[in-house]
Amino acid sequence: MNLNPFLRLPALVISAFLLLFTAACDDNKSTDRTDDPATEAVLLVIDEESIDNGNEPNNFSAVDVNDQLARVGLRQPLRYFQDNVGKTIDLYTGQVGDEGWYALKTIPNSWKNAGPTNNGSQNFLAAGPGLGGGDDDREVLLDKIPNVTPLRATGLKMLIGKTVLAVVYDSDISINYSPLNGNLQGANLGLVAFDVLEVTERTDGSTSSLPRVTIVIRSVDDAMAAPLMLFANAPVPQSSSEPFDIKPPVTAPAAQLEPAQ
Repeated sequence: MNLNPFLRLPALVISAFLLLFTAACDDNKSTDRTDDPATEAVLLVIDEESIDNGNEPNNFSAVDVNDQLARVGLRQPLRYFQDNVGKTIDLYTGQVGDEGWYALKTIPNSWKNAGPTNNGSQNFLAAGPGLGGGDDDREVLLDKIPNVTPLRATGLKMLIGKTVLAVVYDSDISINYSPLNGNLQGANLGLVAFDVLEVTERTDGSTSSLPRVTIVIRSVDDAMAAPLMLFANAPVPQSSSEPFDIKPPVTAPAAQLEPAQ
């Protein structure tokens, strides 16, 4: 009787073949959500503690992050992010008291009145008059913005699974506490969009280093087309040093998102 040669292979060899075949099939399955339209995008601001030329762990060049173009009101996508949609990278997020990611939780009425639309968050993204644009006082509406909230480990963890659309600053964002407010004046590098995949404790930085965040880069145009949301329940730090929240919790509260008006 002539048996199929495959059936005469030792069982161990067959098992190894099947494992390799299954792994190859799994590798071909895309886990990249950037091919799908974003259902909503969370509005953040990010400063030089997270994205800047020369920053670890990516060592972006000046051209990668539009450093040679930096100016008040710049809203074009960062070059590296525009050229690498779908790529997975890590970003560092600063230190306690010198954070790199910030949630916008309150849109001032002055932003809504600035134009060119009746939506304050969209006017900020468009760098409307006083929000990065206009002939005079281009930044007059960007100081002492209520509830600009620095994100530490718990807040970052709450963003897993979310699409982020962020304005990137060329310098530090200044935060005041009691009451919490932020100064959003200063030159911008542009816009980035990404999906948050993972948030992990840093063991390779200083004792106050905030987590490493793994992201997959998304098209800015795609994120701009989605409903824009505010991270309404981002945890509010008591001060520049408390809580000393550097280790992502095993579980975190669900992010509550509200339409950005």
